[in-house]
Amino acid sequence: MCGIVGFVDGKIADKKPVLNSMMEAIRHRGPNSAGTLQDKNVAIGFRRLSIIDVNNGMQPIYNEDKTKAVVFNGEIYNYVELREKLESLGHVFSTSTDTEVLVHGFEEWGIDELLKRIRGMFVFIIYDFESGEITGARDFFGIKPLYYYNHNGTFLFASEIKAFLHHPNFKKEFNERSLKPFLTFQYSATDETFFKNVYRIPEGHYFIFKNGQLKIVKYWDMKFSEENLSLEDAVDQIDQAMHDSVKKHSVSDVPVGSLLSSGVDSSYVTAIFKPQHTYSIDFDTNTYEEGSAASALASKLGLENTRGIVTREEAIKAIPLIQYHMDEPEANPSCVPLYFLTKLASKDVTVILSGEGADELFAGYANYGYHSHSKIVRALGENLKKLPKGIRYNLARGLKHLPNFPGRLHLYESTAKAEEFFIGQAKVFSEIEAKQLLKSEYQDSESVSEIVMKSYQKVSQSEDEVKKMQYLDLHQFMAKDILLKADRMSMANSTELRVPFLDTEMAEIAAKIPTKHLLNSKDSKYALRVAAERNLPKEWAKREKLGFPVPIRDWIKTDDVYLEFRKLFSTDFAKKFFDQSLIIKMLDDCHEGKNDDRRKVWTIYTFLIWYKVFFIDGGKKPDVDPQVLLQA
Repeated sequence: MCGIVGFVDGKIADKKPVLNSMMEAIRHRGPNSAGTLQDKNVAIGFRRLSIIDVNNGMQPIYNEDKTKAVVFNGEIYNYVELREKLESLGHVFSTSTDTEVLVHGFEEWGIDELLKRIRGMFVFIIYDFESGEITGARDFFGIKPLYYYNHNGTFLFASEIKAFLHHPNFKKEFNERSLKPFLTFQYSATDETFFKNVYRIPEGHYFIFKNGQLKIVKYWDMKFSEENLSLEDAVDQIDQAMHDSVKKHSVSDVPVGSLLSSGVDSSYVTAIFKPQHTYSIDFDTNTYEEGSAASALASKLGLENTRGIVTREEAIKAIPLIQYHMDEPEANPSCVPLYFLTKLASKDVTVILSGEGADELFAGYANYGYHSHSKIVRALGENLKKLPKGIRYNLARGLKHLPNFPGRLHLYESTAKAEEFFIGQAKVFSEIEAKQLLKSEYQDSESVSEIVMKSYQKVSQSEDEVKKMQYLDLHQFMAKDILLKADRMSMANSTELRVPFLDTEMAEIAAKIPTKHLLNSKDSKYALRVAAERNLPKEWAKREKLGFPVPIRDWIKTDDVYLEFRKLFSTDFAKKFFDQSLIIKMLDDCHEGKNDDRRKVWTIYTFLIWYKVFFIDGGKKPDVDPQVLLQA
């Protein structure tokens, strides 16, 4: 795994010191070596974490006549086949890396055809010395990040925003319009980031920059197309595709391990891969506990498991560092265990496999219509879904206004339009609650509805409601939260995290499986669980999803954490954004057990920590070294 930085700026005479400073800011992404390219107004830098062809894979890598060069962050899993094809067409390779197929493939086929042929996770930048054109692409799902800043004659791009802080013509400004949506979604949910004029290259898009003009083009999107598959056929295809994907994702010239929780997704990957090393994490509390189940599974599979224990003190100490590595405020509590888990794994391996993406592709979330624990209610919901849309929607409107009763929410969400109730997995504050807390200057932003409708408008309205919800989560929650924290927390510890579920061939399988095989009265993610059961003990294939549970409530109830939170909530800069009396009362009541607003308190806390790191302390890396404590 690696890190990329670059800029086009005619106002800087000596580009090398600027480029080196930008590269140093993301050294954690590639501690093994560095490379640069400079030509006229263009400067591109690269930090390398060596994975494939460790000794000879320095970047940039050039084509035969050195008219084009590539820098690359990621892995191309079908590079061997692509190399054979390109060599048959006369291309001469100078390394054994997967990187080199990109520059030759670009030269042979152009960007559109190249992107149709490659299979992997990636961000790459290709520079044409003859035309001065810069072409960059981000992978299909957004596994690898890429940001840009195009303002006042300066064009910047990088794997992480923090690199921009080291460019003299980057103007660091807080984006006021980002805060209100964040309080609802828990992550940076809009197209523009928390830094004004800084944007992401969207997942499944490439860009071309030439003569001061930026063009962004979509090359891939998830397209659902149900086929009349039997459950047995669906399960066969899932299991076959998973074995193929895990095999490709495990190719490496350095040690590879696997993250292991108590859930089916990482367990399925691990059971197929059977690595020497597996890793799990727990906190020093009895409230949540996953590590013992993961250790038990590893034992059943005959694998080694290293289990880490994180103390409350170490977890809280890590928050400023975690927010620094995230670049933007991130209130998903699972950042904390993931940071320590990848730190634990980095002691033995450089590459780790994980289970992200399974819930979005195979309908694993409870709020896709699996709220009720009653089999009768779930069965009724399944039958109601078979009604004509007009009748279902009218029924939903009636259910919405009825007094609450057991199963009402499940039945409502089984019959309503997705657009009427579903905004994705994370919903912390309602918009009304966010407005009540925020000062007036932070009220002007896109509404939650405007944000999610950008995705809903792209998915066919002929799709069923579950498919619409999956599509939204793929482009919002997964791309902007789940995959971002996976990249950032692993890269913070100089490890490469690979996600076998997020493979285009896996996506093609998922797209054609009927919803009835994915979500039904028996379970969520049903067909995937049946496929996993071929490789796992039944009790693991059927396990309920926990995610990475974090004992926030326990922490806030302790005096030391509460006082630290209260000190932050009482600062002058907190008063700049929030009605200070309201947020302090929310915290006080949570500490005293008068409310259960731990997620709301945590969301405010993480934002204030992030703001302190980047705007009060100037974006310097916090000088802390949190340690994971291994269980004896």
